[in-house]
Parts: sequence; structure tokens; C-alpha cells
Amino acid sequence: MDFTDVSLTALRVFRAVAEQGTFTAAAASLGYTQSAVSRQIAALERAAGAGLLERRRDGVRLTAAGRVVMRRATVVLDEIDATARELSGLPGQAGTVRLGWFPSAGAVLLPRALTALRRTDPGLRVVGREGSTPALVRALRAGSLDLALLASAPPFRPPDAESPPLVVRTLTERALCLAVPTGHPLARGDFVDVADLRGRRWIAGPSSGEDQLMGVWPGLDERPEIAHTARDWLAKLHLVAAGCGLTTVPAALAAAAPPGVRVLPVRGGPQEQRRVLLARLPQPPTDPVTRVAAALRAAALDVEAPAPPTSPSPSSSP
Repeated sequence: MDFTDVSLTALRVFRAVAEQGTFTAAAASLGYTQSAVSRQIAALERAAGAGLLERRRDGVRLTAAGRVVMRRATVVLDEIDATARELSGLPGQAGTVRLGWFPSAGAVLLPRALTALRRTDPGLRVVGREGSTPALVRALRAGSLDLALLASAPPFRPPDAESPPLVVRTLTERALCLAVPTGHPLARGDFVDVADLRGRRWIAGPSSGEDQLMGVWPGLDERPEIAHTARDWLAKLHLVAAGCGLTTVPAALAAAAPPGVRVLPVRGGPQEQRRVLLARLPQPPTDPVTRVAAALRAAALDVEAPAPPTSPSPSSSP
């Protein structure tokens, strides 16, 4: 089979596998069976005469040949999508930037940047999606995102070990905070002492492998009691408001906390810093990408401005 005969379906499947990181996840995202995905990838590799994916225990990684195919496939698929839109009479994709973001970045930072862009660049279109930091890095490598907002925690390693390295800029670096119910004794002051976190009930996010439980204060010298597990940060904060437990949050989320929640700094131990990164592939950015990046940097400066702690409710006064 000559590579010029490969199907668009095979290219779409290949891009999905590169983005999702596993055949199983790609099949789920496309609505295919895993065997169908495997057949498409096998046919593509036969046509290329080379392995395009390195199969690893933790997922797949593009080979050198795979990166060549992905770079070209992205151009082809984008052109096909643009043609379909034009034939349907829909607006063209000129001036479109594909942006990805991790969940809590979509609460404060992203809306501020998009609001500013509507004023300064009304013709610029930003499309994209929310995802975990590893998934967004894969999407950048696959060429289906132009920019990505990533979360980073100490020891602040690069987002991945691929070559060439991504271009990464730190937008914010702030201490991790604690969300507590306004009626809780810990909400009476302007900060929480780390020693007072022992024996508390926690609302955590799902974790895998050796990752720390998202939502539990790092470094506790005890096995934490997990009252609830929730992936969505807003669900976690509403559970806090209901008095179901405590959870950690980035400092920027203080502005988006629902009623019944105080977001407070924690003192008495090592500072738990968290960074928001802006990442892209190393090739020179287009003008629209540059303008979106500038808007995100400006919004990050606003977010960096310290906000006073949310006031406790009258019922929590001593």
C-alpha cells in the first residue's frame, strides 16, 4: 500500500491516539472499538513502512516517523475541516487559535483573557477544550492545539521529556490555599495553621499511580480521611460549602468560590507553590497565537494581584 492511498479516517484515528495517549481512550473518544483503532493504525504503519507509535506501559509516544506523519496529517485534516465549513456556508477558520486549559484555569484566567480579546480583537476566534495537563501536552505534540495552559507543582519539571522541548512560560506562581466552610472554626481567622489540618475530612480529586491526592493538603503526616471524591473543582467547592470537608484550591479560585466558602492561606509549613504555564510547540507562532498569548499574560497579571480573603459569615464569629 502506497502512503498516498491512506484514508482520512486512518489519519483521524492516528491523531486521536496521539492526543489521547492510549488506543482505549482514542476508541472511546471516536466511538470506535479498540480493535478498529488498532486496524487503522496498523494499516497506516504498513503504508508508512515504519512504526509511528512507540507502545509503552504508560501509553504511546510518537516516533520520529510518527511526528512527521502527525505534522502533515494535522495540516490535511484542518484543510478538510475548513473546506467542509466553507461548503456549508459557515465562517472560515482564519484567525482561529486552538487553546487548551486545565480545569481551574477555566474559572478565572481564561474568561478574563477572552473578554479582553473580544474588545481588542473581535475577529479573532479562540476554540479549544479543557483537559488534564498530560492530555493537553499530548494534544500540543499531536498538533491539534496551538497553545495550552498547564498546571505545575514542585519540583517543576518540564511538561514532558519529548524533543524538541516545548516553549514554556510561567504565567503565575502562587501558594496553594485551603477552602473551608464559612461556619467552620478554621474560617474565623485570616489564615489556617498547618498543624490544625491533622484529623480533618477531605474532598479530593481522583488520582492515579503515585500522584498525590488532589485536594488534600500535601505533606500531611497521616493517612487522610477522604469524605468525597470529585473531579470537578466547582463540585468540590460546593461540597465544602455544604460542610462535607476541606479541599485545596489555587489562590486564583478565591474570586470564583461559591457562597459559604472561604479560601485562606496556610501557614506553619513549607510553602506549597503552584504554577500556571503557557506552552506551545517550538516553531515560530502565528500572529493570532501571539495575540492570544499576550491576552493570557495580561490576564495572569490581573490574577496575580493579591485579593483579600473572603469574609467569614456572621454565624462564624467567635
